[in-house]
Amino acid sequence: MKLRFNYRSELLGHYVDVTVVIPTNNYRCETDFFHGNANPVDRRDEKAVYRTGMKFQTVYLIHGGGDDDTLPYRYSNVEEAAERNHVMLVTPDITNSFGINTHYGVRYMDFVCEELPVVIQTLFPSSPAREDNFIMGFAMGGNAALGMAVNHPEKYAACIDMSGGIGMTFCPETLAEELESDHFKYQFPLYRTSFGPSEEIIGSEYDLRAVTERHLKNGTRMPDFTIVLGSEEFIRKRVEADVEAMRRLPLNLEFILVEGGDHDFKLWNEYLQKALDEMLPLKRKAL
Repeated sequence: MKLRFNYRSELLGHYVDVTVVIPTNNYRCETDFFHGNANPVDRRDEKAVYRTGMKFQTVYLIHGGGDDDTLPYRYSNVEEAAERNHVMLVTPDITNSFGINTHYGVRYMDFVCEELPVVIQTLFPSSPAREDNFIMGFAMGGNAALGMAVNHPEKYAACIDMSGGIGMTFCPETLAEELESDHFKYQFPLYRTSFGPSEEIIGSEYDLRAVTERHLKNGTRMPDFTIVLGSEEFIRKRVEADVEAMRRLPLNLEFILVEGGDHDFKLWNEYLQKALDEMLPLKRKAL
């Protein structure tokens, strides 16, 4: 079951769209109503029974730049993968925000990591346990997922970043340089407006190396991380630099370089499904 709902976010200060997938195809009601009349194609005996209070593990799926909350489901088969793996998906519309608490004052990261889970766990059968919650995304959403998992490790057991090579970084000097470049000054001013002055990057929540070091010093349990990157992507150099920086920290990290892969839905469709089928530690049943 896929639905889209709209509610007023207090943190964003406006109404926001959220797409939610709840796996229902493999469940049935405990009833004799269909006894002797069941459609043989329905295979009722193979389905689990709905139980009052049952919960599902939940994956927060963050969309790419220029997209909205519906596009991942229109351009990929991730809904089908969620059904067969008995897991909920939650995709908020975060516009072109990079998933950060922006310098211009809108707190998208806090919205996704703090407010949205309360709403989802109140209105839908989403388990609140850390070990049952995960975050992943592609392109802008991949970087957002990475930054959110680093800044809020108490929320997620694992994070998968696909092609997330623009935005928050474990190499803050690179982000500072980008903000001063002519490309981002004149062709993509939203970048500078969102992240703010280059001299304020190091040590900020956009500096994932500094944030991780603070967590590790405090003994915080960090999520497991997977980085997926196509060999032909224009962001390859930046992502590989982040991977090397992450490896110098004691993080549980897997890096997957997809030969021939590019910055497109051919890559993301494949790995969105693999994430649910193989990569995330899902229980693949209702809780």
